[in-house]
Amino acid sequence: MKERTDAPQDRGCLVGISFFILGLGTLLPWNFFMTASLYFQGRLNTTEWSNGTAVIRKEYYFNNWMTLLSQLPLLLFTLLNSVLYHRISEAVRIAGSLVFILLLFILTAVLVKVPMEAERFFSVTMATVWFINSFGAVLQGSLFGLVGLLPQKYSTIFMSGQGLAGTFAAVAMLLAIASDADSESAALGYFITPCVGTVVTLLSYLLLPRLEFAQHYLKKSSRYEAGTADELLKESSTAENSKLNGHANGSVSSSGQTETSVDASPEETKQAFLSLEQAEKTQAKASVIEVFKKIWVMAFCVTFVFTVTLSVFPAVTADVRTSFPGKWERFFLSVCCFLMFNINDWLGRTITTIVRWPRKESPLFPALVVSRVVFIPLLMLCNVQTRSFLPVYFAHDGVFVVIMALFSLSSGYFVCLSMSYAPQLVELKDAETAGALMTFFLALGLSLGAALSFPLRALV
Repeated sequence: MKERTDAPQDRGCLVGISFFILGLGTLLPWNFFMTASLYFQGRLNTTEWSNGTAVIRKEYYFNNWMTLLSQLPLLLFTLLNSVLYHRISEAVRIAGSLVFILLLFILTAVLVKVPMEAERFFSVTMATVWFINSFGAVLQGSLFGLVGLLPQKYSTIFMSGQGLAGTFAAVAMLLAIASDADSESAALGYFITPCVGTVVTLLSYLLLPRLEFAQHYLKKSSRYEAGTADELLKESSTAENSKLNGHANGSVSSSGQTETSVDASPEETKQAFLSLEQAEKTQAKASVIEVFKKIWVMAFCVTFVFTVTLSVFPAVTADVRTSFPGKWERFFLSVCCFLMFNINDWLGRTITTIVRWPRKESPLFPALVVSRVVFIPLLMLCNVQTRSFLPVYFAHDGVFVVIMALFSLSSGYFVCLSMSYAPQLVELKDAETAGALMTFFLALGLSLGAALSFPLRALV
């Protein structure tokens, strides 16, 4: 029977909305912890008075450690997820990760009201950051695999949701700051927001199997896998029978004697299938290297983009101070650092749906990616406080805003181009392998950038 090729309609764009929310939910943990850096620094960097001067008792370098302990589990659990992908069901990986993320967000919200020594609070917070991003890595990898079963535009919708996660967190922080509530209540309200967001994300995932459009593609994938297995079994059986019989039943040999038909036993057929399956696995393992040879430029680009971005954001940029003290000082960091970065990063990703320049074969593409390294000294020379070595060359808020806008716009643009170009450089059957490799190098770039943020922040 010929398989249906006409898919049902995505009624009310419910599948698209669901994947947008799922994309938003995957990056909520990282963005809500990053945007709340002032809250965490306020609780950690306690001061004491010495000869009438306020002196910080201990510098915890929260932004550096938070970035590193967010990205390392992303790298490790992206690899782990590729191993567990076929051993643990998709529902357990996605729904289970969301449940644990929700519990960890609830813990973070509760800790707002719990008095605690700075040392212990730092340890608990860093452990929370590690585990919440570990589950986030499994969630993200699993959802990339799920959305890959649907038409290409749903991957774009999913990534758009990810791009707006930072904006969502920045707006939540602005509302918390602007509220008349005390700082403790504002922080509690801020951390309750991702709890609600995670619940909505979980409900969106549970809704997917009930939507006809999603059912069509998910079941189509299952039918394809089953059909492929049946076809392999049939081919192996035919090949084995041909090998055993040598000729058709009752055929005459060259000596003129009639040969007896020999049928393959079920055990021999099974053995042939296992041999063929092993050959398929060997070929798949070898193709990973072949795929990498074709996409290594894009893999380098996505790694380098995130290495540059995470080396200074937020470890350096979150310590920039306004040159106009007063009421604006409360909003400066949320608006000019986090909101500015996330809006322009999302805009950069969105532009790639209209403009795709340079072309994937052009040597100008990696050259432009490497040129982004200029943003590291530019941001380090802004009004970062406190400073040890470098002078301030760009003290005005306006200069910082312009640098941040170009920095984040180029980050989103080149990341999205790299991720979309890579599958186009390989055959269709290898596109999934290319996507998995690019996800690994994306995580590698994030981890390298987080590690590099320590010496760069110390140089300022």
